[in-house]
Amino acid sequence: MTTPKLLGISGSLRKDATNTRLLRAASHLFGDNMFTLADLNFPLYDGDNEAATGVPAVVQTLADQIAGADAVIISTPEYNKGPSGVLKNALDWVSRTNGNPWNGKPVAVMSAAAGRAGGERAQMILRGFMVPFRPHILQGPEIHLADSSNQFDEAGNLTGEVYARDLATLMTSLRAAI
Repeated sequence: MTTPKLLGISGSLRKDATNTRLLRAASHLFGDNMFTLADLNFPLYDGDNEAATGVPAVVQTLADQIAGADAVIISTPEYNKGPSGVLKNALDWVSRTNGNPWNGKPVAVMSAAAGRAGGERAQMILRGFMVPFRPHILQGPEIHLADSSNQFDEAGNLTGEVYARDLATLMTSLRAAI
């Protein structure tokens, strides 16, 4: 088997976001793979702008990355009890590209947040956002990384034994879904 292509989509644009760290930890636990971290620095979706200039190249790049990936991992922060606007905007833009790059794609979702629920509400809403795209979303184990800024060591490894175990199990399931 060739080395799987794994695409990571972080709902946070921060340079050292815990959601991005969680994606990197997931990629490591996935095993041998070619990991790409998506760039979600998109303009806000505006139908008038789309009509005038078309789908931006950065959006088409993400759609192509999704289509070309063997599996996708998405990690969302929780902002005001929901996923980030950055992530929703990216999903909205990708829906405007030709075809459906998500269709049947194995996807693992997770969340990392400062609060004690670890982004549980945001993750449930994200799962609902994905329904129209018809991916194959793994159902568990669910990863809700609470107090996320204190869950990684200096090297970026998860320090919580339960989180690391559950994330490894999720990545084993994702690999099997390919």
